[in-house]
Amino acid sequence: MHRSLKFLSYRGLRSSTTIFSKTNQHPIFPIPQWNNNLSCKNSNGFVLFRALFTQSSSATYSSRMPDPNDPATLMKEDGVAVCSQMWIENFREPEKTVTNLTNYLRRFELWVFAYQKVCADETGAYMPRSAITRSALEDLLGLRNAVLDNRFKWGARLQFFIRSPKDKTDYESLSKRKIRAILTTTQPAAFQDRIVQEVLFLILEPVYEARFSQRSFAFRPGRNAHTVLRVIRRSFAGYLWYIKGDLSAMLDGMKVGMVISSLMRDVRDKKVIDLIKAALTTPVITSKVDDGEKKKKKRKYQKKRVLAEDEPKPDPYWLESFFGFAPEEAEMLPSWGHCGILSPLLANICLDELDHWMEDKIKEFYRPSKNDVIWNSSDGDAEQGNTSWPEFVPTSGPDKTRKIDYIRYGGHVLIGVRGPRADAATLRKQLIEFCDQKYMLKLDNESLPIEHITKGIMFLDHVLCRRVVYPTLRYTATGGKIISEKGVGTLLSVTASLKQCIKQFRKLSFLKGDRDPDPQPCFRMFHATQAHTNSQMNKFLSVMVEWYRYADNRKKIVNFCSYIIRGSLAKLYAAKYKLRSRAKVYKIGSRNLSRPLKEKKGQSPEYHNLLRMGLVESIDGLQYTRMSLVPETDYTPFPVGWRPDHEKALLEYLRLDDPKTLEEQRSCLRDQGLISPQDYVSMLVWNYKRNAVAVDQLSSLLTGENTQSSIKRGAEFFSTSNDENSYKKNTKEEDNEERIFVARM
Repeated sequence: MHRSLKFLSYRGLRSSTTIFSKTNQHPIFPIPQWNNNLSCKNSNGFVLFRALFTQSSSATYSSRMPDPNDPATLMKEDGVAVCSQMWIENFREPEKTVTNLTNYLRRFELWVFAYQKVCADETGAYMPRSAITRSALEDLLGLRNAVLDNRFKWGARLQFFIRSPKDKTDYESLSKRKIRAILTTTQPAAFQDRIVQEVLFLILEPVYEARFSQRSFAFRPGRNAHTVLRVIRRSFAGYLWYIKGDLSAMLDGMKVGMVISSLMRDVRDKKVIDLIKAALTTPVITSKVDDGEKKKKKRKYQKKRVLAEDEPKPDPYWLESFFGFAPEEAEMLPSWGHCGILSPLLANICLDELDHWMEDKIKEFYRPSKNDVIWNSSDGDAEQGNTSWPEFVPTSGPDKTRKIDYIRYGGHVLIGVRGPRADAATLRKQLIEFCDQKYMLKLDNESLPIEHITKGIMFLDHVLCRRVVYPTLRYTATGGKIISEKGVGTLLSVTASLKQCIKQFRKLSFLKGDRDPDPQPCFRMFHATQAHTNSQMNKFLSVMVEWYRYADNRKKIVNFCSYIIRGSLAKLYAAKYKLRSRAKVYKIGSRNLSRPLKEKKGQSPEYHNLLRMGLVESIDGLQYTRMSLVPETDYTPFPVGWRPDHEKALLEYLRLDDPKTLEEQRSCLRDQGLISPQDYVSMLVWNYKRNAVAVDQLSSLLTGENTQSSIKRGAEFFSTSNDENSYKKNTKEEDNEERIFVARM
């Protein structure tokens, strides 16, 4: 931009201190007082030029300097790329002690990424980085600086560095009564606290995921209850005695010193450790509910609440019902102080010492036997056969291998022992002593019962039991005579517990009774249409089918769930449309309740003609009303050394990035007499450049142009080749090399 400057006279220069623009009359840059320097008139031009040049150059330099308080200059990369780099670094060196987490805590990209995730949970919609306002970025930068400068306090109620986009409260104009209520009653976690929790989670998760044991499955990405069931089906078939332990008391809360000591085994960053310690020690304000508040009068009619524009929709009824089916092992979710989403990760960090201790015990208890069919090698992980369904697993005996296995899901552990019961009792005693010394958790024999496989072991609402089979083995002896012998084998059965299923339905008020369960009407859907109600229950049944995917009795248990849901809806429709009984509902609406019940339209023959012509709304019938419609049990073999997909991708990337892998591939190609990819690319480039030079020379000859330039370019190409030994050969040797190359291809 060209600015017009008005140069003043000598007298004006002595008195004026600022040069203004004609357009906006704002000072462009200040000029110092020249009382002494302008005494000589002959030097005024030089002094003026020098002052103007110095001021303009300094102004230009200051405009080019990046502002450290500008959020735009701090977002150099994408937050996902920074997280990916952290995962790669930690999986490359999983045993290395981490000391530089504060550098990642300074990365503003992680704070923006955490802000996006928390906003998605808060508003129900993902906010792209381009949609974040400038003021929100500045507030987020202030929160980051407060955390780095130790000015951030957990559990703030009135003073915030950043607020939720939904929070429109004017805290300055609140009355004293409302302020007192905010300070003394239970409040959800502050928006800024959740952002700091998310940033710490993004930093700590890759550090410990690279170090966690492969025998823990809860609160970890890529692992769930289905993974546990598949591991049990594959690896626990040969065990007779089981120890089922409930350590969920540790998830209620642990001493701060134990948590910090577990953290400092792998992380030695004072800033991060102090933040987590402050989150654990800062008291959480909770208020007790008075008895008078509990006994509130029920309103006769409750108006439908209209959601705000940016308010997320509540969970649908079918999803709430499915969450009610969570097994006992998955119900407990730790929540420690102000840690929030960090609590499950901290619980896994503390219990990881138990996992590694049990891995050492697995090696200690392993005693191989040559007479065993499955485990007879010196390495316990190497299996000679397949232990999963439906192959036979030999029973235990004095001449069989002694072995134990272990898995943990949250605060619940399952230990399988192959051998005498004395081995299980010894292991239980050692486990009680370890938990007492390490976690100060008092356990007894009742909390760690030893059960035989024949009694059935309940884990994740599935029963582990053994089926003894006596197959007839037929083979031909010498002389051509067929000999028949009876063998003994066992099959591990993983079946869904019908008793637990009835218990969960009764908790959700879908039925009453134990031995003869009677469906109850689902009055929650009383005001919904028949199409919407059927759709909701179909979604619930579809997730139930997926939950019981690996159960041996999948068809039976899903058909029972469909019977309960169908009976509940039939009673609901009978009360809603005044049909008096379920039989009339089934007569009008058919077996799967797909015909309309309103005004008994489903009974009229005209309805079928209108439905065929598409003139009436179709109603989806309930699924899985017959056992033949339920899919079969998934018996897909579970691979040895299974890893989640993201870990497999990381390990494969690290393997390919290792220079040793490339050298091994090249040596393998040389040993087999093949050409390496690098040599193949070099050959292609050589042929392409040689043909390009020839075409250039030929075109010059055909057009009659000066051929000296093209010949010169060709000579320069042949003289500046990278590989002198291969590119400076004569034409005959080049043709021989091409023949060899084509023959190898």
